[in-house]
Amino acid sequence: MSDGASIYAMSHDTVKISTKRFALSPWSPAYLTDDILMGIYSRRFYALGATHDPVADYWHLRRGVALFDVPEHPIEIAGPDALTLFSRVFCRDVSNLREGRATYAIACNHQGGILMDGVLMKIAEDRFWYVLADGEFLPWLEAHAGGLDVAITDPESWVLQIQGPKALDVMPAILDTMPEAPFTYFSVHRTTIDGHPFLISRTGWTGELGFELYPLSPDFDGPKLFNLILGRGAEHSMVFASLECMGVRRIEAAIMDNGTDMDSSMTPFDAGLGRFVDLDSDADFIGKAALRSAPREPRFFGMVASGITPIAGSLVYHEDRQVGVVTAGAWSPYLESGIAFVRFRQAEDWVGREVTVNTPDGPPSGATIVALPFYDHEKRIPRGLSNEIP
Repeated sequence: MSDGASIYAMSHDTVKISTKRFALSPWSPAYLTDDILMGIYSRRFYALGATHDPVADYWHLRRGVALFDVPEHPIEIAGPDALTLFSRVFCRDVSNLREGRATYAIACNHQGGILMDGVLMKIAEDRFWYVLADGEFLPWLEAHAGGLDVAITDPESWVLQIQGPKALDVMPAILDTMPEAPFTYFSVHRTTIDGHPFLISRTGWTGELGFELYPLSPDFDGPKLFNLILGRGAEHSMVFASLECMGVRRIEAAIMDNGTDMDSSMTPFDAGLGRFVDLDSDADFIGKAALRSAPREPRFFGMVASGITPIAGSLVYHEDRQVGVVTAGAWSPYLESGIAFVRFRQAEDWVGREVTVNTPDGPPSGATIVALPFYDHEKRIPRGLSNEIP
């Protein structure tokens, strides 16, 4: 979720909200108060900050289990020509994606710039859901589906995430039926909660062990079902948390945000995501020609600043010249330092270099450039391969 999103103080009882352009989560009446700060992402409101202590929420996420109402927006692509459409718009070959599995996929424009990223889930034969990040993508898909036997629709699903080392322990209490084994990282299964159909996926936006819940039908009482899920997780001390602590964790885990950390001015190579580009495939996807001649070196790295909390827009200097800008920053309770993403003007061997960061409201401070992610480089935590709980 965008750390630079517009923020509003909002209460469902005292503030009238226009949902003509921005939609409100069906879960939100269960938790909205006058003190909650709301952001906008993918044309949806979300709980960015709450009255909770964000540091306490962070440690609950790292050590226990937390429930999040998130604004990512799934769209459905169905029909016999779905894979043909994907071969046009995605930079990687997804033709071997099996039913019940998900994968990360990037779409580029004709210049090779990143247009959209998200998780593609195969939920049935010739039926897929693509979970969008922030930005416009539906018109792009529709424009490039001309002549194909494919239907692109909005299932109006509102995602909940259950994340943390105890997340899988909560599943038997919440779900009417458990997913078929093995429920491995990036698996997708159907289930029900209190009789309501859901998709469940072993994915998330925190770098922690966890799963996501996608209602398959909009016909449910949001507050009632939200409280039922939260109540069923109470035996494992599950709490509802705002996305403030998730924002810290996603930076630690190097989960980038489209439109904030990366955009159409960057290629996947610039963003360090070249492994998700299949230049050797037979598909003539949009942007392929441009990416063939694009530089391969990344210009996106992490930064550790022990004395400050960097914020988006902070300028980064090296040897008295401005070389980059912070796209997102936070204080990491685990690392006990400020951390940030830095987008550099040029691709160089930045790792290990000492830089100076200028924040808008403080004096210049020294910092060090590091490789991403800040820890857990092999994603052992979300895969359930690491039992270390800080």
